Amino acid sequence: MGDPTAEITRIMVALDATPAVIESALQASCQLLVSHHPMIFKPQKSVSTATTPGKSIHAAIRGGLAVASMHTNYDIACGGLNDLLSERLGLKACAPLQVTATQELAKLVVFVPQEHLDRVRAALFSHAESLGSYRDCSFSAMGEGTFTPLDGARPFIGAVGTLEKVPEYRLEVLLDRAKLPQALKSLVSAHPYEEPAYDIYPLHNRGTENGLGRIGSLPEATTLADYTRQVAAQLGAPGTRFVGDPATRIQKVALCSGSGTSVMHSAVRAGAHVLVTGDVKYHQAREAEDLGIALIDAGHFHTEIIMAEAVAARLRRILPDSGFDGCQVMVCKVETDPFRYLH
Repeated sequence: MGDPTAEITRIMVALDATPAVIESALQASCQLLVSHHPMIFKPQKSVSTATTPGKSIHAAIRGGLAVASMHTNYDIACGGLNDLLSERLGLKACAPLQVTATQELAKLVVFVPQEHLDRVRAALFSHAESLGSYRDCSFSAMGEGTFTPLDGARPFIGAVGTLEKVPEYRLEVLLDRAKLPQALKSLVSAHPYEEPAYDIYPLHNRGTENGLGRIGSLPEATTLADYTRQVAAQLGAPGTRFVGDPATRIQKVALCSGSGTSVMHSAVRAGAHVLVTGDVKYHQAREAEDLGIALIDAGHFHTEIIMAEAVAARLRRILPDSGFDGCQVMVCKVETDPFRYLH
């Protein structure tokens, strides 16, 4: 929400775009609020200040504050909220619990004169996929290319009507198929030929999987009671509660930030000993007992508020590399859990 042409110099990051958060961003002279939860969850028939979303929308527009909300995109993304929560809770070897999308891969092959190989390869590396912990991966092999320029051509090498034989390298890189259009633009820009010769091969190789929740393991087994204490301490969640025998052995852990009991059956199928989430309802707790899986409910707020510092840190790191080194990024300091707990 906002003016896409407006200049942005100050950004605030928050979990919720509530009226209090909007006011905090405006007082800090921010032009953009990046939130996890959107202001509008359901279609609206009107935008009225009589409603909480309406108050926020009116206040933001009056103050010239744009709002960008990530929500499920950030939940499922590699390196997103559920990976952040997994790291905070000490899980290893994590994978999506419910896969919602699998990256489609392609191999781009281009034929390049030897003296231009490094330039074209460098242009494609900005779009190429990594292989595990390795980036800038490619393969090249020497060969001979032939072509005869026709009338109207402006050949980089050779003359119209004459068959040319040129030492060329076959260069191969792995790409996300969604990035092919940008990669081809870079290729054409960096390649010396008027008409670069290239091939695109769709692959059956499995790319990165994105999805809801995560499943991973603790380095050492512990009890449900002890792990619940660890979760509460790591998230600063005073209202953490659990379902199951306190002495249950816990090592394989499933989690889903926010309201995540919808993945409970997936957690059972994955062999998880416990599901860590928030907003557990009474009948869901009874169902977990019947399914034989423990639950840890650390609350919606505390399983997701950790995104604010993480997203702010990421923006501070990537904005300068993208040419936006004049932006100041801050974390909203007025957010609190709406629930209070007796001690």
